Amino acid sequence: MTRTSQSPRPPPARNAKEALEQLSRPGPHAVLRGDLGMVGIPGVVFAPEEGLGLPAVAFAHDWLQPAERYADLLRHLASWGIVAAAPGNHRGPLPSHAGFAADLRTTLDVCAGVRLGDGRISVDARRTAFAGHGIGGGVALVAAEGHPRVTAVVTIAVAQTWPSALDAARNVTVPVLHLAAGRDTVSPAGGHAEPIAAAAGGPVWLRTVTKAMHTGFLDGKHWSDFVLSGSPDAKTRRISRALVTAFLLHHLCGEDRVEQLVDGKVPGTTLAERH
Repeated sequence: MTRTSQSPRPPPARNAKEALEQLSRPGPHAVLRGDLGMVGIPGVVFAPEEGLGLPAVAFAHDWLQPAERYADLLRHLASWGIVAAAPGNHRGPLPSHAGFAADLRTTLDVCAGVRLGDGRISVDARRTAFAGHGIGGGVALVAAEGHPRVTAVVTIAVAQTWPSALDAARNVTVPVLHLAAGRDTVSPAGGHAEPIAAAAGGPVWLRTVTKAMHTGFLDGKHWSDFVLSGSPDAKTRRISRALVTAFLLHHLCGEDRVEQLVDGKVPGTTLAERH
């Protein structure tokens, strides 16, 4: 089997609205789902049906959330040729952020170190990323600090952590996308995403999904919905799917046809001026 040629290229788009429509739809790959439990970490992994030398992302969940609530995003990334894995531990009310970051690193190492899908799928360790939602976004930054091979980070409605996500951001020199929620009352951007983005040690994008709430990025129902404001929102997930996919395709695969969703004016969002 030969290495898959990058990830499938999206068709040319005339503007950001058209690119958003294209990247919010599933990509051309059939998707396989697996269980991380076989390597000692509870969680899920989604991957294209086959392909060698693929990019990969390890995704960290928010406070109390099961990894299953991100299956929509993870499956979508896999359909565009990106192996996406999410550990499902550290879900208690007082999780260890340092322990979670260590497990996120292990998850990425597992994806890069073993053949998946009966040996038909492999990951290029030089094309890997960390991502996360809420405290998971902070954990992604902590995991990326000092990591020798990670090439990008994505946070969604990031929340401060301990160890400090803000301190970690100063030492992360790879490209970072922060997706903030304009109506977030759990981790408002002014106290979380904005100072973390301002502390960035490398290229950073801070894009706000104007009408999104903190829990709008989730899917399905969970008892924690009664203690967190907001609710899952299909439109928020649609926009974030396209933006996260575009950023990872651009920075992990060198895909230039998605630049409008990285740097352009995207409907329903605002992009902070970069310094």
